[in-house]
Amino acid sequence: MLNFDIAKLLYDIADLQELLDIQWKPRAYRKAAQAVEALSEAIEDIYKKGGIKALEDIPGVGEGIAKKIAQFIETGKINELEKLKARIPAGLATLITIESIGPKKAVHLWKKLKITDLQSLKKAISLHKIAKLSGFGPKSEENIAAGIGMVEKSKGRFLLGEVLPVAQTIISRLKKLPEIGHISEAGSVRRRKETVGDLDILVTVKKLKAAAKVMDYFTKMPEVRRVLAKGTTKSTVVLHNGLQSDIRVIDDKAFGAALHYFTGDVEHNVALRKLAISKGYKFSEYGLFGRKTNKLIAGKSEDEVYKKLGLHYIEPELREMRGELEASRKNKLPDLVKLSDIKGDFHVHTKWSDGSASIEEMVRAARQRGYKYICISDHSKTRAIARGLDENRILKQIEEIRKVQKKFRDIKILAGTEVDILADGSLDFSDKILKKLDVVIASAHTGWKTPEKQMTERIMKALENKNVDILGHPTGRIVQQREPFAINFEQICKVAREKKKILEIDGIPDRLDLNDVNIKAAIENGVMLCIDSDAHTPDELKYVEFGVYDARRGWAEAKNILNTRKLSELSRFLPKLRD
Repeated sequence: MLNFDIAKLLYDIADLQELLDIQWKPRAYRKAAQAVEALSEAIEDIYKKGGIKALEDIPGVGEGIAKKIAQFIETGKINELEKLKARIPAGLATLITIESIGPKKAVHLWKKLKITDLQSLKKAISLHKIAKLSGFGPKSEENIAAGIGMVEKSKGRFLLGEVLPVAQTIISRLKKLPEIGHISEAGSVRRRKETVGDLDILVTVKKLKAAAKVMDYFTKMPEVRRVLAKGTTKSTVVLHNGLQSDIRVIDDKAFGAALHYFTGDVEHNVALRKLAISKGYKFSEYGLFGRKTNKLIAGKSEDEVYKKLGLHYIEPELREMRGELEASRKNKLPDLVKLSDIKGDFHVHTKWSDGSASIEEMVRAARQRGYKYICISDHSKTRAIARGLDENRILKQIEEIRKVQKKFRDIKILAGTEVDILADGSLDFSDKILKKLDVVIASAHTGWKTPEKQMTERIMKALENKNVDILGHPTGRIVQQREPFAINFEQICKVAREKKKILEIDGIPDRLDLNDVNIKAAIENGVMLCIDSDAHTPDELKYVEFGVYDARRGWAEAKNILNTRKLSELSRFLPKLRD
């Protein structure tokens, strides 16, 4: 699938346009990029079936962008991107990925200090040149230095949302080979970590001599950019997106042991090996063996291995040494929430603000997922960059939602908002407006440098508003780009529990906010959660899947998640639905 490659190029075009101060176009390219990366079908297949016209049917993709996508599919490059690149230094676009540096600041740094890449930026910081530059100052220099640390820390890591669709496509294709028996992804992809370093795939073959055919097929896949190693039972390639991927052929009788070993995490594996020794066994990727007899005791399946060690099966997402072994021993592991448990989505955007689809289009997409309810929750007026709604527009939107509802009997359309939490903790809409809505999500979109006490008080004040139902993406982080707000999460949980508020797990792959650690803490504090997609296109409704993975890593069960409940049960948690 070229979806993520093309989406990245469209984002690159938008970034370069912003650096060159080109108006309006960047937003269009970003919308198109979001739509492309959210597609469930390979974009090259869409183009093959219907040409440029079919590409134009993708939300946010107009004729001009469709032609550029077609050009990449046909030639492997986009001429417009190459022209934009020629107008600025090669490394300048990297600067805008750093927190605290936007396009205007990047250009200013280039023109005033000849900064064109990370190295020259770091040198300027070491000489305190940025602190002395007009429009910046010592605090800006400090923030930029911290931003560089974030970029360097994430180097070589990929978002799960980027990797998993590629992994699933590759595995789906490999499954069709008659030579293959069992097959699974392993490593941090299988544990559904928010970022991953590489992709491990394990397979068994029906006959050992068939392994060569599997290796040959794997190294010639269309996703492969470069072959690093090709052997009879293991091969390593680099995919077009830069991700390294390995495939290993495993003996069928040891597949479970190998799958456990290569899934990790390391500390979990070490603990199991120690447990095996205490019981008179040896445990490795080749199986569980009698320590004295060297006889194979278990290894064909993971479940078999766990049972022999006196444990109940531990789901891959829980293998992080956070108490899972003790819970397994006592048969107190959580019955983890599943994607099939989700019955609706509370956080969905439309064309009324920064979405790309109408209310009706989002509703139809929700119905296709089998949802029983969906909440339209567009931005409020302070989010001008997202075309946030003012008081008049939100009232008109409520009217339209009620009109659209008349067309559908099998799904409830809730009128909501994602209202901004302002700097003093007040909300972007008055209580008079908020109480007219079915669901109110309150979110902070500013204040990343606010001190912990002040930021915590700001969020707690919002939670104390009787009209607020859900705290949206509570910590404000962007994975690999922006650190979370400095907040006292325990205090926020306490207020949420007392005021009966719901904390959101935002499923956008670069948000996953709350993260797994905070999810577990919220559950232990008795706080109700919800899993939302924060979708801006119909296809992005699928982002709830990543929220579910995140929730599972946080030990969440269906009972901990509000939108696993039936529509008739929601009024117990959402007071305005009782009217």
